[in-house]
Amino acid sequence: MRQVAGFTLLEVLIAVLVLALGLIGGTAMQLHAMRTRHESALLSASVQMATAMADRIRTNAGQIPAVYLGVDVGAHAGPVPAAPDNACRDQPCDAAQIARLDVYELSRQVRAALPAGRARVCRDAQPYVAGKLRWACSGAADDPVVVKIGWRGKRPDGTPEHDGGTVPGVAIAVAGVRP
Repeated sequence: MRQVAGFTLLEVLIAVLVLALGLIGGTAMQLHAMRTRHESALLSASVQMATAMADRIRTNAGQIPAVYLGVDVGAHAGPVPAAPDNACRDQPCDAAQIARLDVYELSRQVRAALPAGRARVCRDAQPYVAGKLRWACSGAADDPVVVKIGWRGKRPDGTPEHDGGTVPGVAIAVAGVRP
């Protein structure tokens, strides 16, 4: 009798199964890495937006009560606001026009860069409750001005969060201003 060298059908099927499991695991790991990178990019963009807005508010502190406080813009906060009039083209802008332009730019950036994004400027002594940021603001006159920005995140399985919409992802205090 002659002995045949080679693989049996069972060995081939087991090797294909192991290969398939490895490919599925690698794909799942790649998807998780892409989702994490996307959330990181959203966080980075929102930190930049909040920091830029805080700098604008510090620069134009006289407009805090009139224009900046009470700003609440975002994807679900009504229609896209119209661009402020271009009265600054022929003459210098006043502080209120600059503040309205700042708010318009923040609104435009939040809508363009963040899924279901929202930005709020308010007075808040405790932006964190139980370790989580919140949209509600205390509003007392001596509380610091805070810029809060958030977006609709996703659960680890990739489905959108539906727990009351967005929650702030970033809160930057505007320090050192006295309107």
